[in-house]
Amino acid sequence: MAAILVPSLLEVLVLICLVSTCVSSKPTNKIKSLNVIKELNRKGKYIGLITVTATEENAFFATGAFMPHSKHPFVDLAGRRFFVGKVNAAATTQQLLDHFDLKGIIHFGIAGNVNNSMSIGDVTIPKQFADTGLWDWLNPNATWDPSSYVAELDFDNYNEPNFNGSNNLLGHLGYETVQFFSESGDPNTPQPLLWAQVSEDWLQVAATNLEGIELEQCVNSSLCLPEKPKLVVGLSGSTANMFVDNAAYRDFLYKNFNVSSADMESSAVVMTSLSNGLPVIVIRGLSDLAGRQSGVNAYATFGSLAARNTAKAVVQFINNIYSFSSS
Repeated sequence: MAAILVPSLLEVLVLICLVSTCVSSKPTNKIKSLNVIKELNRKGKYIGLITVTATEENAFFATGAFMPHSKHPFVDLAGRRFFVGKVNAAATTQQLLDHFDLKGIIHFGIAGNVNNSMSIGDVTIPKQFADTGLWDWLNPNATWDPSSYVAELDFDNYNEPNFNGSNNLLGHLGYETVQFFSESGDPNTPQPLLWAQVSEDWLQVAATNLEGIELEQCVNSSLCLPEKPKLVVGLSGSTANMFVDNAAYRDFLYKNFNVSSADMESSAVVMTSLSNGLPVIVIRGLSDLAGRQSGVNAYATFGSLAARNTAKAVVQFINNIYSFSSS
């Protein structure tokens, strides 16, 4: 996962880290790294931008908004490398809430499209995320109470017509709420949480300033989408630790949770930010149809385009959130 932070000052720092390309940090170097972080924190507060893959990170760098910091081009900490630089009008990026003085988090990346009214290449800025990866796999022969769960997936509903009348041995999935801890709640007292809400103020900034943004339509000169992509603010998203490439499960998510996108990180980033009392927003470009396609998943074909459109929206949001924070 990559992280980027943006402060509310004229001089801004950006830190980015990808799990797949992180370097090991020897214990003997930790003190040096912490001293560098302390120096950087004197420039705070920062807004954190968090992304996931090299494609998304490269798309952000390709916007031209990032320039390496002259003194500290990167910081290595706990096996991760944070690249440090300046962002055009206003912002910085880092991650690590425990080490950097943050003002908020911007999480961005690509996602699967679960909503038939949306298209590949579109950018979504959801108002909330459900963790749809937390469920009980129930015994098909046991009695159970559906009211204990926020949604139920019954595998019998997906049997082929001639299934000899027997039950599907996969049984049921019962979707649970998350046990949410936050600094505003009582210590060691979790609250059941289905929807993790992004920050309303930041969502309003996005709705006011980003809807109508000109997004790219073509991967290259010979491969273009049939329609111009659009940016939509205020839908819902889902997160689970699985890549969704199945039309039946895609439809289940839309019908039962009314979500428009599926990814593997957003709810964790949002809940972590909320637990620490930090503003957070998520910007996701739709790279594929999450299984509705007739052939091969479109992620490999249109992922780079979705990442570029996401990065474009991120940079514009950073410029506007700086103005919002300064007002």
